[in-house]
Amino acid sequence: MVQSGCKKMLEIRWHGRGGQGSVTAAEILATAAINEGKYSQAFAAFGPERRGAPVLAFTRIDDNEILLRTQIYEPDIVVVLDHHLSEGDDVGEGLKNGGIIVLNSTYPPEKYAKKFPNARRVATVDATGIAIKELGTPVTNTAILGALVKATGIVKLESVEEVIRERIKTHSEKNVAAVRSAFAETKIFDREGHE
Repeated sequence: MVQSGCKKMLEIRWHGRGGQGSVTAAEILATAAINEGKYSQAFAAFGPERRGAPVLAFTRIDDNEILLRTQIYEPDIVVVLDHHLSEGDDVGEGLKNGGIIVLNSTYPPEKYAKKFPNARRVATVDATGIAIKELGTPVTNTAILGALVKATGIVKLESVEEVIRERIKTHSEKNVAAVRSAFAETKIFDREGHE
């Protein structure tokens, strides 16, 4: 498990679709890390800017100042907000050996073990179902943050909740409920032979 105290820079790549909140999730994570005393940055790469179009977002977290300003091509962690994107071959591209995959999926994480052979950990959660239940809409960003925290320990759950309350004024408690539900419901598969 990734521990909250970074020993090296952690690079996270987010795969989502326009309207799902990938960029917001990347920024919430970065702010939570900063609030915990780390250095962090979050940014996005957009293709056609329209609802439903594929979106890439990125987060870097380190104990030291971050000078890189490039996209992340070899992530430590890949987060997939739309389960349909995991059917393509490119979401796991460049994942570092021993990396972590966090997927919005109703399937158990073992289903993805062969698809992502360098992942030492695969985590799944029905972020869409949680978002619909808690928020009344399939915007999966806050739910997937709960799964990411559960799978990695990268920041404290409370730090994410605090940023959500500061940043999302309308329905902040519903979003906090989505984070907590996803944290509780995330299923994790650890591959043998990885630390």
